[in-house]
Amino acid sequence: MVAPVLETSHVFCCPNRVRGVLSWSSGPGGLLAFGTSCSVVLYDPLKRVVVTNLNGHTARVNCVQWICKQDGSPSTELVSGGSDNQVIHWEIENNQLLKAVHLQGHEGPVYAVHAVYQRGTSDAALHTLIVSAASDSTVRLWSKKSSEVTCLQTLNFGDGFTLAVCLSFLPNTNDTYRPDLGQLPRRQARKPPASLAPCPRSCGFMVSYYVSIWDRNLWEKQYFVTFIEHFQLFVKPVFFSPVPILACGDDDCRIHLFAQQNDQFQKVLLLCGHEDWIRGVEWAAIGGDLFLASCSQDCLIRIWKLYVKSTSMETQGDDNIRLKENTFTIENESITIAFAVTLETVLAGHENWVNAVHWQPSFYKDGILQQPMRLLSASMDKTMILWAPDEESGVWLEQVRVGEVGGNTLGFYDCQFNEDGSMIVAHAFHGALHLWKQNAVNPREWTPEIVISGHFDGVQDLMWDPEGEFIITVGTDQTTRLFAPWKRKDQLQVTWHEIARPQIHGYDLKCLAMINRFQFVSGADEKVLRVFSAPRNFVENFCAITGQSLNHVLCNQESDLPEGATVPALGLSNKAVFQGKLFVSKIIKCIVELTTEATEIDAVFTFVSLNTTTIDEDVSKPNNLYWLHEGRRYGHGYEIFCVACNNSKTLLASACKAAKKEHAAIILWNTTSWKQVQNLVFHSLTVTQMAFSPNDKFLLAVSRDRTWSLWKRQDTISPEFDPIFSLFAFTNKITSVHSRIIWSCDWSPDSKYFFTGSRDKKVVVWGECDASDDCIEHNIGPCSSVLDVGGAVTAVSVCPMFSSSQRYVVAVGLECGKICLYTWKKTDQVPEINDWIQCVETSQSQSHTLAIKKLCWKNCSGNTDQSEAEGSEWLHFASCGEDHTVKIYRVNRCAL
Repeated sequence: MVAPVLETSHVFCCPNRVRGVLSWSSGPGGLLAFGTSCSVVLYDPLKRVVVTNLNGHTARVNCVQWICKQDGSPSTELVSGGSDNQVIHWEIENNQLLKAVHLQGHEGPVYAVHAVYQRGTSDAALHTLIVSAASDSTVRLWSKKSSEVTCLQTLNFGDGFTLAVCLSFLPNTNDTYRPDLGQLPRRQARKPPASLAPCPRSCGFMVSYYVSIWDRNLWEKQYFVTFIEHFQLFVKPVFFSPVPILACGDDDCRIHLFAQQNDQFQKVLLLCGHEDWIRGVEWAAIGGDLFLASCSQDCLIRIWKLYVKSTSMETQGDDNIRLKENTFTIENESITIAFAVTLETVLAGHENWVNAVHWQPSFYKDGILQQPMRLLSASMDKTMILWAPDEESGVWLEQVRVGEVGGNTLGFYDCQFNEDGSMIVAHAFHGALHLWKQNAVNPREWTPEIVISGHFDGVQDLMWDPEGEFIITVGTDQTTRLFAPWKRKDQLQVTWHEIARPQIHGYDLKCLAMINRFQFVSGADEKVLRVFSAPRNFVENFCAITGQSLNHVLCNQESDLPEGATVPALGLSNKAVFQGKLFVSKIIKCIVELTTEATEIDAVFTFVSLNTTTIDEDVSKPNNLYWLHEGRRYGHGYEIFCVACNNSKTLLASACKAAKKEHAAIILWNTTSWKQVQNLVFHSLTVTQMAFSPNDKFLLAVSRDRTWSLWKRQDTISPEFDPIFSLFAFTNKITSVHSRIIWSCDWSPDSKYFFTGSRDKKVVVWGECDASDDCIEHNIGPCSSVLDVGGAVTAVSVCPMFSSSQRYVVAVGLECGKICLYTWKKTDQVPEINDWIQCVETSQSQSHTLAIKKLCWKNCSGNTDQSEAEGSEWLHFASCGEDHTVKIYRVNRCAL
């Protein structure tokens, strides 16, 4: 089998912070679908990998819903709505996108969607009935047949907003009905005997013969209805299609029920009782009746029962006390059926808004479709509750409660069951997913499981560690996250997970640079740089997860590493905790707990040993996997924008936002003493990126002023003195090839050439750079043809290894989210032609949906993840973007 040139090996992301953006497919091995930024992600919780990305929205995805199949097989279609005012119907085949159909018509962001399969009256073909609610105060009904989509109806709610919608079918409307006998299921219709002949008047229909059960206790009694002539009294059974019913939860604290009559949805009932906005509604067909669960910001859950209202003589004279019934009638095929809705129960257990309620999905057992009476709810009180009626009394009771304790989170947005109810997942306020699995031995015990995680806002920068074993990322969600591979002895496949969150900040993080393997510097929307280093607790856990030797990893580290880091109760910085202090703090904590409950002490670091079941749970705990904050570095006048460290890890360059030349200066820092070494002044606007050459002889800077500057390191008299850099080459408005802001730059692995990428869609190679030349200034010009990539360039990265044909491998990230791979080699022709070769570009599912912020190649190549195709050699690079996503790709070097 031929190995692919480019494939996505790992994806890190999390759901958007909005209710309804999470949906778990029914059927065996169901996929978890959620919206992250402008994309819909399909995630396999069992294999712990992202299967594919569905890219089609141009703004944030607000809601996702799988379309359940009645036969219990896995869902293959889903719908999503976004802030781009459109609904998209996705069709999946073999876990890959087969077709996407866009539904356009809303004039505001879509916040709720639902869909069911419906069989028409004229033909037996199924079509999809889709409902969507948007901020334009409308609910739209759509019908999809093949690739044709029709907007059936628009329901206008005036000044109100519909926050939740759900479709189902009225009970007993998809069977055979006889006015004299009531409901007559089709499966009980029997073949008429041969003695009954057709009507002699060629009426076009046969003599009818039906057998039905009039009473469950009178199984022997049968009714034979025949007719011979047109003028004889007869009763003919009527067949009609199921009648859809729509529930809309509104901001008027009421549930609006609509039923389809004559191809139009008409309001049939209003359900009152909630005292605040309705946040969720969901139907479930149980025992021939419909049950509607609703949740609200009043912290309550209500369950309503909808059933066919009986008209028998037994109930007409009954004086017993009954629940209040809300009734309505439906006419279909000249038949009138009365329905009633009663309040079944009110569930009070949450202490804050209830954002979501979901029934356990129906499943087939012994060939019979079963709908369990189990309900899952999620609340802003940071808990999920599993409800079920008591087997003896029938009273609904709380069965299981799971969630978070403490912390600074703000609760759960949504929740979901898996196909058999053995796993439940919650979607937290900060985008984190929490997965619990039911114990097979003790059904009342639920244990946390590992699940995907990532940034919940734009990812601004990333770096591989020098050994290529993990990556660190920073984002505008004000967090720094560390992702590493989890190598298990019993499995060949390696999965990557977030194993630490070294920094949680109060400002949006913009950039970072690795000083050594377990030390980095970060810059944020503040004027200072911050230095962090890893404690011993993290190093030990890192070795346990990645399967490395602890002694080998610690051989180059200081012997007095702190055990961990903790944040004081009234502090903001991660403070070091050493072994002696840890022991003393535990004693103090015990004494305080014994003497008084009112005294507050600093949060105490607790040693954590990550195991195979609680990686994500332990990462989310404060004071466990922080890194030590070693200090702040002052010097810039405005917010830090970019940082870079040389390859010998002795110098750090930093730059900040600037509108004047004096503020655009680059500051060089000594990474040992952390003293300022030099200020490099040249650019007039913000320096957007910097890069040291691999031989540490040059420092390259590109700027918003559309120019670049190249600084050369001067030889010092003694190694004790800090190096000095002088301006070696530069461009100005006349010599600059780029006509727009230069966003990115990088060096070739041999330090001869450097690459620049700009918003003007151009990538240019400059050189050669000769470090032995002692001239003061040089005129370094383009040494390649200008590469037009067709879109604004936001990231450029050059692979540290050559291709199999000894060409430079260049990855180019675009503003649209696409990544293109090129190879380049200098030619002797003037002008340069055919020096660029495009190798491959990411497909729609592989690409980001918003601008690429950083590309970074792994320092070394190798088969680190799993068994590769024979004879291939893989290169790895990582990408991050404004779409909240971090991805790791692998490239077949032999195919370039």
